[in-house]
Amino acid sequence: MATKKTGASGKAAPLEPKVAGKLLDKLSTDNEFRRLFKKDPKAALIQAGYKLPKGDAEAAARFEHLCGCAKVKNIAPKAAIIKSRDELKRFLTSELGQQPHRLDAGYSEGKPTLRSRK
Repeated sequence: MATKKTGASGKAAPLEPKVAGKLLDKLSTDNEFRRLFKKDPKAALIQAGYKLPKGDAEAAARFEHLCGCAKVKNIAPKAAIIKSRDELKRFLTSELGQQPHRLDAGYSEGKPTLRSRK
């Protein structure tokens, strides 16, 4: 199952660690996958191993929200994703804060940054 309950709040973690790892592996090595992620984050997440929830409207809504947050204008360079992999994986597998984040790449001294959606 791609979502799981975490913490006292009961909020779902966006990605299983295995899916987050495969997503980051592909984003840091595979140009075709990077193009797919930019064009259709939902298809890219499914290709990375995300299992669509069946019969769970709440989980499906969370997945749709996650896909919306995953839309990017520019993807960080492969080397930057590799360098920040551990930080990105922690973000993708942990409970999200009150403000949704986007995986859009910003750059600060050659390091990708995650921008909050306002």
